[in-house]
Amino acid sequence: MDGFDAYVADNQARFVAELQAFCRLPSVAAEGRAVAETADAVAARLAQAGAAARVVPVPGGSPVVLGEVGRGPRTLLIYGHYDVQPADPLAEWHSDPFGAEARDGRVYARGVSDNKGPVMARIQAVEAYRHAAGDLPVRVRFLIEGEEEIGSPHLAAFVEAHLADLRADLALWEGNGRDATGRPMGSLGQKGLASFNVRLRTARQDQHSMWGTLVPNALWRMVWALGTLKDPEDRITIEGLSDQVRSPGAAELALLDRIPFDDDRIHQQFGIRGFVRGLRGRDALRRHLFEPACTINGLWGGYTGPGGKTVLPAEAQAKIEIRLVPDLTPDLVARLLRVHLDRAGFADVELEPVDRLTPFRCRPDHPLVAEALAAAEETYGEPVALYPTSPGSGPMFQVCGPLQIPGISIGGMNHAGANIHGPNENIFISDYLLGIRFAGRLFARLGGTR
Repeated sequence: MDGFDAYVADNQARFVAELQAFCRLPSVAAEGRAVAETADAVAARLAQAGAAARVVPVPGGSPVVLGEVGRGPRTLLIYGHYDVQPADPLAEWHSDPFGAEARDGRVYARGVSDNKGPVMARIQAVEAYRHAAGDLPVRVRFLIEGEEEIGSPHLAAFVEAHLADLRADLALWEGNGRDATGRPMGSLGQKGLASFNVRLRTARQDQHSMWGTLVPNALWRMVWALGTLKDPEDRITIEGLSDQVRSPGAAELALLDRIPFDDDRIHQQFGIRGFVRGLRGRDALRRHLFEPACTINGLWGGYTGPGGKTVLPAEAQAKIEIRLVPDLTPDLVARLLRVHLDRAGFADVELEPVDRLTPFRCRPDHPLVAEALAAAEETYGEPVALYPTSPGSGPMFQVCGPLQIPGISIGGMNHAGANIHGPNENIFISDYLLGIRFAGRLFARLGGTR
């Protein structure tokens, strides 16, 4: 890899400048900004690197960029997204969120870590490898979508319609980077998600609160309904849900012993006295990764302005989510939740499904996972802290499920202070260059040249 590394070193200023130009495109999916322009930029950069690239329109959605380069007995699918979160609150940024300013060894921009840095680094790795060693020894396919930050609503249908273009042996996913200690991280899956808007009405309109002795209060009824979803020990009480949770295997549990998990640091970071149920160490980590979570995201109704108002609310609303683990699915959870509320006497509570993501987890002992870990260790000079799954959610199942392939998130640019989705999102330039080097080493290993 000497020639590859030399090419990256010789071109690092240009590579960083290209990243900055990419991040200056304000491709906010939720606002529909610069979407087509950014998709075209991705396709153009893929073509510049030597890939056959095309922008595929998506009816009612953002276009998807497909690319292909290299030849070999194995195929690597690189998934990423060019859309970003909104930059608000703007007042908390120290520089223009779409200015992509470089200072203090970092690039600051909305989306630079999530996910424009990894997307550009992996394209640049193709260029560097082809310049240093000729054609790639592995077929590399790119799937770069533009709706990840709004739940990838069109991705599943797109994958089903383009299976032949996406067939692969391994998916290299977005995300991960370094933990708070600086150790490189990887993960082998993502939790799913089923979220709902919840509504109920107890009267035609709000009343004077003197009627609180006789007229049902919508907010109290909402509180009682939501209170049936968990017990005081923070266990989910939706009947039948826990029966569908797949128990982790021995190989997955073994990973827990090699993951650094500092209870006290996390307590301090979040300003909490401790975790629920007093969990610590391995027990806390096991629950965090392998169990579903039920969360009230918001609850409102009645009067919330200044001063007082003696009102009896007629309507209450809430937002809830359930983070899913295998073998829970959004459809199954929606059915179980509806049956639970009806049995508990809350048939009047309306549930509107919002986000729907199926969980995904692949085997830690898959041989191509081992190749990816070896490429990362060679790049970073130390073993990767491998998580059996991310506690967050994403569309990994929508890609890896239909293709029936393993997926690994590794070689990203996240770090403890990256501020993903927040003001002053950033990456270290040194980590960016390592991300390029990691991709090149993964190409070599999958192609059997290392």
